[in-house]
Amino acid sequence: MIDLLLKQLNDLEERLNTLKGYLDLSAREKAIADIQAQMAQPGFWDGQELSHKLMQELKGLKNIVEPCRDCTRRIAESKEFVSLAEGDESIQAQLEEEIKALTGTIDQLELQAMLSGPFDKNNALLSINAGAGGTESCDWANMLMRMYARFADEKGYACEIIDILPGDEAGIKNVTLRIAGDKAYGYLKSEKGVHRLVRISPFDANKRRHTSFASVELIPEIEDDTPLDIDPGGLRIDVYRASGPGGQGVNTTDSAVRITHLPTGIVVQCQNQRSQLQNKAQAMRVLRAKLYELKARQQEEKLNKEAGDKQKIEWGSQIRSYVLHPYLMVKDHRTGVETGNAQKVLDGDIDMFIQGYLKTKPQERDKRLKNRGQDDV
Repeated sequence: MIDLLLKQLNDLEERLNTLKGYLDLSAREKAIADIQAQMAQPGFWDGQELSHKLMQELKGLKNIVEPCRDCTRRIAESKEFVSLAEGDESIQAQLEEEIKALTGTIDQLELQAMLSGPFDKNNALLSINAGAGGTESCDWANMLMRMYARFADEKGYACEIIDILPGDEAGIKNVTLRIAGDKAYGYLKSEKGVHRLVRISPFDANKRRHTSFASVELIPEIEDDTPLDIDPGGLRIDVYRASGPGGQGVNTTDSAVRITHLPTGIVVQCQNQRSQLQNKAQAMRVLRAKLYELKARQQEEKLNKEAGDKQKIEWGSQIRSYVLHPYLMVKDHRTGVETGNAQKVLDGDIDMFIQGYLKTKPQERDKRLKNRGQDDV
């Protein structure tokens, strides 16, 4: 038993040391020291935009460095206790619990290391569009919006509606959410694709089973200082009265803004803020993100390398299926990850699918999707 405990701790130490090298922990520690030195300078807090940006960067750095330091200390302490565990079942049980906790922490750190893309640390702009299925799909889109809002809340992310179009009878036709927090885009980028729901329809008097589809699109929010020229002469800006629920004044003035980028035909709109100026600023941020994504795609040899193919929102194109009848199951077709607790998933617990995606090699995901058949669920 003692030998097994020591082996497990040595294995964890080896994983942690490999991770430290991959993350270049010394460089991150230096970056923390540099930011803290800037914070100590007079007038640091006068520039709110710069100070906020640096504080966010500091938080992200500490979220990696501090757990690594803590794991190093805990592994060393646990090794010291191994010699005392011989013949003492209570100490052995404590060490087993600590090894289990350390394994979970290092798993999370390894997951963080996978989020090393140029925009993985950015906020996310998440759009949901109802597909084939009419009212059913509009209701499904609304369920997905709730799922992502609950996920954001659990992660401590801020989630706000930028634009929303209600369905004719129920649910929503489309919505754009801004989800703000450290690595929001990195985590959520795996959700891009078509999501399929199978259930007994609450809108069918005959209680028949229906299949509904909705697509989810993800782009990173781009910083204002990212080099990107937008010619004001190439923009058409329209203002209109906001629709749907809102606070006092939201639906009584022409505060909503729609911006059309004439050279590309990209259209963005925002109606969640109470002033036209605020809505215009938010719409411009979304436009910048969409134009940057377009520019990145155009630089690729194939358009689908960065943003993925624009698939039809119907049978055969789904990345994940949510089955509520005749049994309960949610399955990701790219990774094979599945669970029978569908309600927990719809309540925002999608970590297992995100982690499964990040840990699965791209070629393996492609192979699974290519070989996917109608008997997947």
